[in-house]
Amino acid sequence: MPGSEAFREDCVGVQVAVAGASGYAGGELLRLISGHPDLELGPVTAGASAGTPVTDVHPHLPALAGRAFDQADPGLLATADLVFLALPAEESAALAASLPGHTAVVDLSASFRLADSRAWAAYYGTGHAGRWTYGLPELPGARPRISAARRVASPGCYATAAIVALAPLLAVGLIEPQDIVIVAASGTSGAGRSASAALLVTEVMGAVSAYQVGGTHRHTPEIEQALAEVASGPGGQRAAAGAASPAVSFTPMLAPMPRGILATCTARLAGAEPATPALRAALAAVYAGEPFVHVLPEGRWPTTASTVGSNAVHLQAAADTHAGRAVVVAALDNLGKGAAGQAVQAANLMLGLPETAGLTAQGVAP
Repeated sequence: MPGSEAFREDCVGVQVAVAGASGYAGGELLRLISGHPDLELGPVTAGASAGTPVTDVHPHLPALAGRAFDQADPGLLATADLVFLALPAEESAALAASLPGHTAVVDLSASFRLADSRAWAAYYGTGHAGRWTYGLPELPGARPRISAARRVASPGCYATAAIVALAPLLAVGLIEPQDIVIVAASGTSGAGRSASAALLVTEVMGAVSAYQVGGTHRHTPEIEQALAEVASGPGGQRAAAGAASPAVSFTPMLAPMPRGILATCTARLAGAEPATPALRAALAAVYAGEPFVHVLPEGRWPTTASTVGSNAVHLQAAADTHAGRAVVVAALDNLGKGAAGQAVQAANLMLGLPETAGLTAQGVAP
């Protein structure tokens, strides 16, 4: 397979495949690819839904009328220039192993996000498949790594919100790493499309509920890993030997909305306890010029409604000097920047295309 430099020379008509296309993230991938100026939709597979017309599952995609889902055959998927895997972790790891080594792959599952096999075993309880390049372009130095990679692990939705919110403050030493608390609410699409009594409309509507409380959610080690790497990397203020590793207490919540994440992230203020302007300035400095991360004007707080349908993250910060903590609130679309949009963003880099191609920072309202 040609590298990204070759794609830059002739990037029109790059064919991509989607495995797991019947799910919510898979459907969002189909929508984004269908409107992408440089990508052509190749094989579309869906396991149990093989043979079913795509529009029976995704009626909002009339451009795909006449197409049906295929079986998830590695040989068929490998005919594409790049494969998106939108499958559960175990299925994704097995399918990735059966694809040729030269095939470019962006995996939306957790299969290849963690470097520590012990953390993987503790949170997932299956065999560790290894780690791929982490596909969060806004992290320091991430874009060259993603551009050069043939295998990229797309970050989790909750993890994206928390990492984007906290990484800049931790990198410059404005917050302490040992006592990070994240409470984040997600729309029901984050739980996937499988039938569940807990997701019945009669259970969800009019209710907000916590789940996987007590540090058991699988995005916890992913958040800690990314923040540790930011803090200890070039420019990180905690690179000295013996510096404390980030410790995260993460509580996810289910909110009565189809899509969106609102994450409230807090950490102890460091040193002289910086005021709100210092926190906002640190975020603004890191994300200046970023196409998809927006630090809101002072006094305006993120809302999930503003990010629906977009690949954007909205941020706001304040210093709670009474409690000695920084508070950063992040909003994003869990199917956009939290899943399919972020995967397309990484694929654009891998293929040598404009990073923003086929994506938008504009939300949908009302």
